[in-house]
Amino acid sequence: MEHIRTPKVENVRLIDRVTPRKSTAGTLYLSSTHSIFVENTEARKETWVLHSLVSNIERPPTNPSGSPLIIRCKNFQVYNFLILQEKDCLDVQASLIRLSRPERYTELSCFSYHPNVNKEEREEAWSFIDLRAEYERMGIPSNLWSLTPANCEYRVCDTYPSDLYVPKSATPPIIVGSAKFRSRGRFPVLSYYHRDNSASICRSSQPLSGFSARSTEDEQMMQAIMKSNPASEFMYVVDTRPKLNAMANRAAGKGYENEDHYTNIKLQFIGIENIHVMRNSQQKIVDMGEIRSPSMGDFLWGLENSGWLKHIKAVLDAGIFIARAIAEEGISVLVHCSDGWDRTAQACSVASILLDPHYRTLKGFMVLIEKDWVSFGHKFSHRYAHLEGDPKEVSPVIDQFLECVWQLMEQFPCAFEFNERFLIQLHMHVHSCQYGNFLGNCQKERRDISVAVCLTGIGDQRDSVLQFNTVNIFQGMAQADFKSEPIPSGLCFGNSGLSFLTPCTETTTARPRVCCAPSTPLTASSFGRACITGQRGRLRWWHASLQPSVCQRCVRRPSSWRRS
Repeated sequence: MEHIRTPKVENVRLIDRVTPRKSTAGTLYLSSTHSIFVENTEARKETWVLHSLVSNIERPPTNPSGSPLIIRCKNFQVYNFLILQEKDCLDVQASLIRLSRPERYTELSCFSYHPNVNKEEREEAWSFIDLRAEYERMGIPSNLWSLTPANCEYRVCDTYPSDLYVPKSATPPIIVGSAKFRSRGRFPVLSYYHRDNSASICRSSQPLSGFSARSTEDEQMMQAIMKSNPASEFMYVVDTRPKLNAMANRAAGKGYENEDHYTNIKLQFIGIENIHVMRNSQQKIVDMGEIRSPSMGDFLWGLENSGWLKHIKAVLDAGIFIARAIAEEGISVLVHCSDGWDRTAQACSVASILLDPHYRTLKGFMVLIEKDWVSFGHKFSHRYAHLEGDPKEVSPVIDQFLECVWQLMEQFPCAFEFNERFLIQLHMHVHSCQYGNFLGNCQKERRDISVAVCLTGIGDQRDSVLQFNTVNIFQGMAQADFKSEPIPSGLCFGNSGLSFLTPCTETTTARPRVCCAPSTPLTASSFGRACITGQRGRLRWWHASLQPSVCQRCVRRPSSWRRS
């Protein structure tokens, strides 16, 4: 509360962004976690703005009506206030700048939230997702893969989780040697195992190869991954970066695998741009939204100029390549970018969704986020500006992944158990800091936060204070109304890949969509070309033989959907 210069400002007007001449009078209250606008009407409607969701605060020049204040949020909401007194406006602005940019984790809203649940209920909530059980669900054979204790207490790599699966033949010296030859020590480990053909998706960071350096241990690790798939004689190495960027990293002593040193690998570059390009692309989209009454030509030009859909297509391309390699060719894949926590997470997650219907269920998708993003060290605090820090570290990495999932949902609405409200809610809470799931940049940092919180007196359990003093978002979301429309009994999510979906070839003039009418089974190879359709310029993925259409028969009569 010491950062609040004025806790209450009266005679404030909330301006309608669509009709600027329309406004609502009320009172603005500032608390330690929220700004609350209460309308001066009989209904006393309240508008709550979470401070950790605030992206920036802008104060345009004062006009005869008062001092404007524009609050832009990370979930793309914008609030326009008009405050009569300039001094009050300056005080509110200064307060919000400090409250929206905390300097310590203990200042985040999740530590000031005290729900009416006891310790046992919180323990149960935090055990809702069990990653060891997830790897057991994959059916990992104990004769090919094993859970290594090498990273216990984060000794080898401090940004990896403590539980890691590696090939059975990978000895501790091989693991340590490989980690020394990889950026940030992020050596190749298992991300997903495809039980149908023993192919696997592994992930790592770039090798420290430079122009000529090599590591015997790293080469042995790659050989062990390849041999863990007995049916394959080689493996793919997917570098998600543009080749030019990867070559530039060689001058800094990093780079990519030399095919002359690593036997039986095939290198594939995808071309996903770095975090700085993605940040600028999203900003162009946001700027386009600020245009008053744009024409359709202005909108489409701005969309094309931003390059946003091109970047979404690149992420989808990466996932599709990996899924086809696993499902159709039966070839294992190692995925990496520079440090292995941004583009690598995107590519592995999209591929897993295409390959495994479990990740298209409500809980399965939560497990995927926990596995490939939270535990493997995606830098949530840096990428989404949870604390005051370097703005160049901010980038919409998980925003792009959620958009990729939405694109797939638009094309295959019957393949997903959840709806887009779930994606929107998840996006909001990645930024909101209301829950403990997305705090910190890695598992070790979250453990250190727990100790720090305990030492400040907020908690009383040193081992699990983060769990007992914050709430697990996933259990609450599992109970909320985020499921898609009721699906006819018999249509299940248990089939392999997307092969149980079949595209519809009936043509109408309605909105484009793929549905489940009887036709040729859709597999990973059926993902054809990308195109922009509709007035909003959405990127859609179509079966190569599919016309942009929707089958009204399937929409009107769900009983005609294909049953398994």
